[in-house]
Amino acid sequence: MAGPVLDPGLLALLGGGLGLILGSFIGLVADRMPRDEDVIFRPSRCDACGRPLKPWHMIPVLSWLGQRGRAADCGAHLSPRLPAIELAAAALGVWAALHHQGEVWPSLVTAGLGWQLLLIALIDAEHFWLPDVLTWPLALSGLVAAALLTPDMLLGRGIGMVAGFVILWGLGWLYQRLRSRQGLGGGDPFLFGAGGAWVGWIGLPSVLLWGSAAGLSLVLARLILRRPVAMTDRLPFGTFLAAGVWLVWLYGPLGL
Repeated sequence: MAGPVLDPGLLALLGGGLGLILGSFIGLVADRMPRDEDVIFRPSRCDACGRPLKPWHMIPVLSWLGQRGRAADCGAHLSPRLPAIELAAAALGVWAALHHQGEVWPSLVTAGLGWQLLLIALIDAEHFWLPDVLTWPLALSGLVAAALLTPDMLLGRGIGMVAGFVILWGLGWLYQRLRSRQGLGGGDPFLFGAGGAWVGWIGLPSVLLWGSAAGLSLVLARLILRRPVAMTDRLPFGTFLAAGVWLVWLYGPLGL
């Protein structure tokens, strides 16, 4: 799909700015969705005192810096979590623009993937939960991206979506039969299938390898920091799969 091309630096600046704005919304959704709270119409309030936030209290990153990490009304300490999410979303927007060298449509598609994965990874990391309301749209958007950018690969993406779900669901079923306990979360197969809709069936093994490597890195880091790791400890595998999908989408399957 041919489209406009901008200077990569300018597009990176635009992508970063849009990422900051969307990062604020991503942080809000990641905070409210697990509590089953409205994410659209409920006004934003201070978590400490409950007072409504004014527009200038919600400027991404700058409000937190200007208030020195304190709530404007009550002075309560504000976690750096939200500005960190905003910066991460901005980085994804910049990364997408630079990777595609200023091509507007591929950059927007890639940034959109990154922002979806960021939200999914956050919720799984914090709550060990992969909501269908996030994984299913991720799969749909992958097929739409294929239809717009690479229509000749649409069939492979559809096969990847089905294969991803079946493979991980089968592994989870086999683990449960052999070990008599659940080894994968119920949302992991849906996320892996959604990843297949983006990277195709040929990219699925690489997604698993990247995800496993990320999980192993976390375990090694905990061992280095002398934090105990038990066999029954839960790991947010969806977070690691999200990282794998992102890397395979950008750089292709390993070894190819």
